[in-house]
Amino acid sequence: MIINMPNTETNRIARKIEELHQERGEAGNDRVLTLIISTEKDELKEALEAANGASREHPCRVIAVINDDGSPDSTPNQAGQTTVTTSNDVPESPVNTAHSSNVTAMAAPNATCDVITIDPDGAATDLDAQVRFGADAGAGEVIILQPRGGLKRHADTLVMPLLVPDIPIVTWWPTNPPANPANDPLGAMSGRRITDAARSNNPAATFERLAANWEPQDIDLAWTRITIWRAMLASMLDQPPHLPVTSVKLTGGERSLPLQLLATWLGRQLAAPVSMEYVPDTDFITGVYLERGDGTLSLTREHSDEAVISQPGQKPQTVSMPLRTLEESLSEELRRIDPDEVYASVIRG
Repeated sequence: MIINMPNTETNRIARKIEELHQERGEAGNDRVLTLIISTEKDELKEALEAANGASREHPCRVIAVINDDGSPDSTPNQAGQTTVTTSNDVPESPVNTAHSSNVTAMAAPNATCDVITIDPDGAATDLDAQVRFGADAGAGEVIILQPRGGLKRHADTLVMPLLVPDIPIVTWWPTNPPANPANDPLGAMSGRRITDAARSNNPAATFERLAANWEPQDIDLAWTRITIWRAMLASMLDQPPHLPVTSVKLTGGERSLPLQLLATWLGRQLAAPVSMEYVPDTDFITGVYLERGDGTLSLTREHSDEAVISQPGQKPQTVSMPLRTLEESLSEELRRIDPDEVYASVIRG
């Protein structure tokens, strides 16, 4: 179910959510966290798909705040009204508001969901909203807020009345994060702040700013994407003979942030010199080569779904190692709210 609420207020949104919980016989307070998504309209659909998938492992209330006004996609009729239809194409009451098309244009997760629009009550406001329940919202509920004008500078005051009490708050920027997430209004209220510099307009510059302003509650998904690499390399080195590594070489895309982080982590863990060889036309890690007295240990991934482990005196072994999806990376970070001490040592380096 999707409920559009153009020209609304946060107290009306909160009341509507409570009503929906009562109608469905739900407590509404069984969420494990509140996930705030600060995103742009063009990125909203992909971000919500990842959040809905992650919510099946971590039932949560998702509050998405759109940072740009966007361009309305709905076509008003001659009276300046927008007609909203449900899945069975039965017209609802026309909404007589200049901004209603902004909220009706928010991407619906499927073509068969019921879409209902609630007429504004009172004077026009600078806030459009959409509430999603049931199959359209994963294992929780989704609230989409689209503030306009000066209200965009006060996103924290919009979000506060909608938070689930007494549970952790996580803020996620799917693309372009602020230079200092801890000082951002939505980041300041959170116990965990997730960024994804690799998906920003300028990954290297974005990550450099994030590193300069890093706080213990901050994490970037570039680090999450090397979890499997770190685990497999640690497993390889745990096998005898336990000889020291004398040098390390990594191969991959020149602009790959995970490659840079993995290189830093290996250098610190192994106390060995690290070199990087860039592979054209790729943006991920393709190989790690560890030199020891008995030869070279390597973990290579020429294809996106398989990797090859090679060790001296042993036959190469092929293992499944697909590229991690956005949903998988987000789910991993939602499993832990406490600071990542290993990431802290790497980011300081």
